[in-house]
Amino acid sequence: MHKQIYINLPVKDLPKSKDFFKSLGYEFNPKFTNDQGACMILGENLYAMLLTEDFFQGFAKQPVCDATKQSEVLLCVSCDSRAQVDQLVAAGRAAGGRTTEEPQDYGFMYSHGFRDLDGHAWEFAYMVPAAGE
Repeated sequence: MHKQIYINLPVKDLPKSKDFFKSLGYEFNPKFTNDQGACMILGENLYAMLLTEDFFQGFAKQPVCDATKQSEVLLCVSCDSRAQVDQLVAAGRAAGGRTTEEPQDYGFMYSHGFRDLDGHAWEFAYMVPAAGE
């Protein structure tokens, strides 16, 4: 049905946010990156647009949420293994993100996450392949 997804997130300091996510191994598409926004590549046809708050405001038309005080969205990204989940969370913590909960192990699914520099909640999950059938 859909071919791509672009998640738009407001950020207070674009260079710091880019550095944060680069430390987790993410890359940015230079065609869609400038001083107002950066197109972070999450996977094939999966993108997060990190937009300065002023630039984001031009699209949102409503007040920008302070994600350190209110929940605006919960992002969940699939991973290839439990180890990848743990590696991303460890890298996020090392780069200044904060975890709010312990890892969750449901047997068929393992997840853990952090809040980034702007308070956006990122969850990483590995699901046992047979569980999705």
